[in-house]
Amino acid sequence: MKFWLIFLPEQEKFRGLHWPRFFPAPSPHANIKNIVCFGWDKQKITHFMASPRQTRLPNPTRTAATAKDGADPAVRVLRSFRQVFNAVKSHFQQVEKKAGLGGAQLWALSVIQAQPGIGVNGLAATMDIHQTTASNLVKSLVNLEMVKIEKKGADRRTVQLYVQADGVRVLEKAPGPFAGVLPNALAQLDETTLLRIEQDLETILKLLDADVKAARIPLAQM
Repeated sequence: MKFWLIFLPEQEKFRGLHWPRFFPAPSPHANIKNIVCFGWDKQKITHFMASPRQTRLPNPTRTAATAKDGADPAVRVLRSFRQVFNAVKSHFQQVEKKAGLGGAQLWALSVIQAQPGIGVNGLAATMDIHQTTASNLVKSLVNLEMVKIEKKGADRRTVQLYVQADGVRVLEKAPGPFAGVLPNALAQLDETTLLRIEQDLETILKLLDADVKAARIPLAQM
């Protein structure tokens, strides 16, 4: 037989919130005879037991967080994601407006300038994108006469990429960072913070059942 000891002053409202932390709140189906009450009469106990919803303790963390600005934590996190997406989108819009290139094209152009003679595979690795995506970016830049392809060495299948004068002029007037505002922001975080964000995002990705292949698509092409 279980007994619950209740030590509550008479003026306190009888709610689950006031149960001593070291005693579990009794079930709404508990036998009223098994409750030993100090400072309360059995009529009040009976009234409380008839209301099952009051036996559940509120989540103090969630309640405090919700009270912070009146919004649920999930809503506030969603707002943060919106701000991130808006910052990324606004940057790419500025790039296209001032440079006349897409964000991924500008990033690729900047990588080729920084690493003269880099190949397509090297470009893909540096940008962490699919090789086919890198190849398509190179083709578009070659067609715009901003990048030239050279084949040197014994293996004529291997190509080296170089920025041409038109490409240099575009980079000079384009707004930075060339890799984008989000990669630039992440690069400024310490490893501990990045690992924590990665773990939290993994949880969200599982809930979304996100496509793994999308991880290697440039943000500017999404």
